[in-house]
Amino acid sequence: MTSVAAPAPGWSAETDVVIVGSGIAGLTTALHIARHSTLRIMLVTKDVLAAGSTRWAQGGIAAALGAGDSPEQHFDDTIVAGAGVCDEAAVRVLVREGPAAVRELAQIGARFDRTHDGSLSLTREGGHHRDRIAHAGGDATGAEIERALVTRVLDATSVEVLEHALVLDLLRTADGQIAGLTLHVMGEGQRDGVGAVRARAVVLATGGIGQIYASTTNPSVSTGDGVAVALRAGAVVRDLEFVQFHPTVTWLGARARGQQPLVSEAVRGEGAFLVDDAGVRFMQGQHELADLAPRDIVAKAILRRMRETGAEHLWLDARAFGAEKWRVRFPTIHETLLSLGIDPVHELIPIVPACHYASGGVRTDLHGETSVPGLFACGETACTGVHGANRLASNSLLEGLVYGRRIAESIRTRLDAPGAPPEPEPSTTEPAALIGDKARPALQQLMSEHVGVLRDAAGLAAAERGLAELRAEAGAEPATENWEATNLLTVAEVLVRAARRREETRGSHWREDFPDRDDGSWRGHLDTVRTPDGTLTTTYRSSSD
Repeated sequence: MTSVAAPAPGWSAETDVVIVGSGIAGLTTALHIARHSTLRIMLVTKDVLAAGSTRWAQGGIAAALGAGDSPEQHFDDTIVAGAGVCDEAAVRVLVREGPAAVRELAQIGARFDRTHDGSLSLTREGGHHRDRIAHAGGDATGAEIERALVTRVLDATSVEVLEHALVLDLLRTADGQIAGLTLHVMGEGQRDGVGAVRARAVVLATGGIGQIYASTTNPSVSTGDGVAVALRAGAVVRDLEFVQFHPTVTWLGARARGQQPLVSEAVRGEGAFLVDDAGVRFMQGQHELADLAPRDIVAKAILRRMRETGAEHLWLDARAFGAEKWRVRFPTIHETLLSLGIDPVHELIPIVPACHYASGGVRTDLHGETSVPGLFACGETACTGVHGANRLASNSLLEGLVYGRRIAESIRTRLDAPGAPPEPEPSTTEPAALIGDKARPALQQLMSEHVGVLRDAAGLAAAERGLAELRAEAGAEPATENWEATNLLTVAEVLVRAARRREETRGSHWREDFPDRDDGSWRGHLDTVRTPDGTLTTTYRSSSD
């Protein structure tokens, strides 16, 4: 088991379950353990409790809740979007348990938008053939869901919240079981600095990996910590090459970096459409759903058009909405655009694709457990098999909700009652050296230039060489920003390795030198593990394995 360079723990704590992350996945898991057991829970968050990635979700949460819809139709749309590598059993769990999970969310206080007769107001997004997207506050669904869950979690006396804490590494017993983790905490009084929390189970729900790219919709905390920590503990990471780029991210200029403002797919679901500089609706004829095709298809079409015309960006036309619809249905997006000097009531919105979501992650089973006993993963950190090669719009919140509940049930059944955590095995490996935060821009530029929407062998090889050069320069001092940079490098290395290995185009992975989908050779998964000496090993697994 490898580890990052860190001072010896200066403080220690003990609990039954540690949950790392305060988005919908982590909050749901914590709430459902607390509501149905006496287990002690520590909920760890990198920022404050109410600052999880969930709050950035605009469009909504997908479930078969409308008239004429069914879990089977939701299943079909998810499978098509996933481009042949979804785990069908995982998708069936999602679509069958999803409606009840969303209804329960409403029962505990999430205020979804409703029609005049009190039923849920449902809309449509890319890849869906039915109106099945429930939303809140028009375009503030994630923020409302997070508010409702945070309120309930804070009422749970068995949940201890530890804010401003970065997970460093996992602790394991001599026989490989999870025994807790180490953290770096900032500003928590007696728990300042590096400490160890012994626990009987750990749930990683740290969110995405978006900060490996120069431009992303992900918040600054999305540095792939959960994936990197799991890798260092020997867990299997699956299909990390499938990174979804959202087609409609507001273009802020060629030098824009970091988190960029998203224009929800629900805007197109309500009738907006894409055009080029000449006003041509270029998605017509590209797919049966045109502007509402799955995200990988739309993102590729935008990039192709930009290449053909030499444009730096394309446009989204939602002028037909009028002021009232913008104000009521999309108030957050409307306000953001106005603050940027864009009036969508009268002007076209400049858009480009940007990194949005990792469909791959730490491999789990149908109960959220990883290949390391006692370690669970949920949300964007995990690869449950639901998303395949391309996530269907608004399935991510549902996945966190459904699989968070499943993890909670599994942990409650296994641990039953409060008890003493196992004794961790002392580390016998030399900690891996840290890269400095000053390397982050170079890493992000490598990934954006060579491992974005468009990929080929030469670019991927260049990215791999560049990442190796950054790794060779390691030797930075232990510090939050350096731990994060090292996690980004760790995740980037796995992503590039898998992208080089998959010599086909499938879903959100587009190889220009292998432009066709190859079901004969590649309808399966790429699993990567890191050996104790730090070596990465990637193995192809067919979908039947």
